[in-house]
Amino acid sequence: MYSNIFKLFILFIAPILICEAESEKKKILLGEIKANIDPRTNRYTKLLLEEGKKNQYDIIIIEMDTYGGAVNDADDIRTRILDYDKPIYVWINKDAASAGALISIACDSIYMSSGASIGAATVVTGDGEQAPDKYQSYMRSIMRSTAEAKGRDPKIAEGMVDEDLQVDSVSQEGKVITFSTNEAIKFGFCDAELNSVEEILERQNIEDYEISKFSLGSTENIISLFLNPFVSGILLLLIFGGLYFELQTPGVGFPIIASITALLLYLIPYYLNGVAENWEIILLFFGIILIAVEVFIIPGFGVFGLLGLFTSISSLILIMLNNDLFDFTFVVSSDIVSASLSVLISIFLLGIIILFGGIKLTDTDAFKKIALEETQDSKKGYISNNYPKEIVGKIGKSFTILRPSGKVIIDDSIYDATSSDGFVEKNSKIKVIGNEGSALKVRKV
Repeated sequence: MYSNIFKLFILFIAPILICEAESEKKKILLGEIKANIDPRTNRYTKLLLEEGKKNQYDIIIIEMDTYGGAVNDADDIRTRILDYDKPIYVWINKDAASAGALISIACDSIYMSSGASIGAATVVTGDGEQAPDKYQSYMRSIMRSTAEAKGRDPKIAEGMVDEDLQVDSVSQEGKVITFSTNEAIKFGFCDAELNSVEEILERQNIEDYEISKFSLGSTENIISLFLNPFVSGILLLLIFGGLYFELQTPGVGFPIIASITALLLYLIPYYLNGVAENWEIILLFFGIILIAVEVFIIPGFGVFGLLGLFTSISSLILIMLNNDLFDFTFVVSSDIVSASLSVLISIFLLGIIILFGGIKLTDTDAFKKIALEETQDSKKGYISNNYPKEIVGKIGKSFTILRPSGKVIIDDSIYDATSSDGFVEKNSKIKVIGNEGSALKVRKV
């Protein structure tokens, strides 16, 4: 009898108890912010929280060590943290300054290592100067509201931004608040001084847990690779080069395919990371349209062409910069220089390839395999047209616009023709000056 009960226990009850024990194991997702707060950090934290939701992690811990960064990206991150439905802890392992302080205050619990600091949230420009008051006012408001949402002193949070705000027994007028670990514990901006993630879990009385470190997938790493200014410069060279060679050899297809592919690889990473705005992309295509109008509709290279070039080059530089509709307040000067050099060097290299590369290309064995080296003289029996010899010297008129190719009408017959004068308007008087090749050679009379 007892043996049967024991068997029943093994078969039915034990598995249930084991499952319940396993289900009590806490799933911990560990992320980190150890760089400037920018669009890449913004996207990283977005993916981190999505991973936490998707795989139902019980707790997310963010290891923080940053001197701050872009306010708009920090605001996006703190909003996602406030809206997240599971606990998020931050462990400040050294620094949480400026935008890092804002993100930390948004978390459910703040832990700091020995020697760490939090605060100094005054907004500065890309050159390190204090930003105008409108930015300070915005930062003060979101610091205050974030602290209120998490039950922390809003006046102290505001004092981390405003040097003119004096908080009794906390700060002096003329200095923004920056807390050491002990000071942060004293004034409610740190729960405890802890020096590892394991110590955090021990303080939370979590004994059975599994920690997973969040890392970007291969796709995200490839996207990050294409954000490198050097790689962006290569893509720009392919974009410009593809367009140029497609115009030189229309109908080939490969140059334009390479150009479009490079354009997509250039735009998508910047767009996904929030750097490329919709208006910047629209500006780029507007510039391309202006160039196309100049090439295919309006003869020569005038106002439309120059405006198109300026618009396209400017938009390619703007796409690489995290500006706010031509507001470069928070854009670091070195980033502007780097983006401008990437675009301009690519154009310069394309010029060198066009000037010298074409000459060398015709001498290569690969080119000789696909290009005709000998002249197909009519004396050797090569015939490429059925034009009578007496047609040379005849007068006719252009049946279509010649740019420089088109159609002409001579003695009531229509022929393919190429103008030696470049652009010729429709119905202009022309004279045939040659009949060799697949089209007549004409000039305007």
